[in-house]
Amino acid sequence: MPRAKKTTDSEMLQGTLDMLILKTLLMGPAHGHTIAHIIEHTSEDILQVEQGSLYPALHRLEDRGWLSSSWGTSENNRKAKFYKLTAAGKKQLVAETTRWRQIARAIGLVMGEG
Repeated sequence: MPRAKKTTDSEMLQGTLDMLILKTLLMGPAHGHTIAHIIEHTSEDILQVEQGSLYPALHRLEDRGWLSSSWGTSENNRKAKFYKLTAAGKKQLVAETTRWRQIARAIGLVMGEG
């Protein structure tokens, strides 16, 4: 699970990492290290993705049919497993994004943010 630098893992909403992985792979196939780097970079290093959370999430998403994988060569010439978003994964991303926006709006309302 991604973690904000100043919060604990238990404070993050469950399912957030899955959504972030799916969103990252919308740009195209990538291996685990690249996925983590993109999430960290895009979040301006607020979210840190740990391998102990990333790889179980990738396997879970693949088991659900939302990702497919194949072996290839990374940019540093090493063998790496590349993950790709499936059609079912794209559909799931839409559902999760919609739900995330509803939750974020509801929290904003409770916090008095219009």
